[in-house]
Amino acid sequence: MSSERLRPRLHRIPLGRYQAYLWADEDGATLVDAGPAGSGPAIEAALRGLGLAPTDLRRLVLTHFHDDHAGAAAEVAAWGDVEVVAHAREAPVLRGERPGPPPNFTDFERGLHAQVAAGLPPAPPVRVDREVSDGDVLDFGDGAQVLAVPGHTDGSIAVHLPRHRVLFTGDVAAGHGGEVVFGVFHLDRTRTAAAFRRLAALDSDVACFGHGEPVLTGAGDRLRATAATLAEG
Repeated sequence: MSSERLRPRLHRIPLGRYQAYLWADEDGATLVDAGPAGSGPAIEAALRGLGLAPTDLRRLVLTHFHDDHAGAAAEVAAWGDVEVVAHAREAPVLRGERPGPPPNFTDFERGLHAQVAAGLPPAPPVRVDREVSDGDVLDFGDGAQVLAVPGHTDGSIAVHLPRHRVLFTGDVAAGHGGEVVFGVFHLDRTRTAAAFRRLAALDSDVACFGHGEPVLTGAGDRLRATAATLAEG
């Protein structure tokens, strides 16, 4: 299976242990994250399976710089007139101008990261065509709102499609065992918890996570239930 249809315009693209999402408008498609390096052929196959060509991709939105989200960004950016979008604070890292700060691991996370990141190739540098900030609106999904959600990384973003009640959370939240959970491997857990609560306050029915199964109905209620368990910073 090259892609999974979640909604008429929304598709999940499995990339081994990782994933990306595709939103298809009539005038072109938008990819949210690109998976690890080497994922370009799988993403292209998913596009073609939907009757689209790589040249139909209008933009790539990167929620943050980590290798499992931005690894194939340079491959995708080379397909044609693809606008690469990221937060202004992530852009220098994505371009290879400076290294990104590592997460502040808990003791549990240190061992988990060594396990899940084994063999993950580094993300090659990629151009960033549009640097966004909180409140910017992208031209897909009938108006896609950018939300700055720092904490997982300094320039992490989420994207909300209010008219469709769809939320792309990046790694602020995750799906695990059928539940919505607080993400892992954060630079600042307190700031990430505040970002999680901000996302939980949105009117969302569908939540698409960087990791784990998406929530396809009642996402806002489930995010709020988890947010209520997070300690205030």
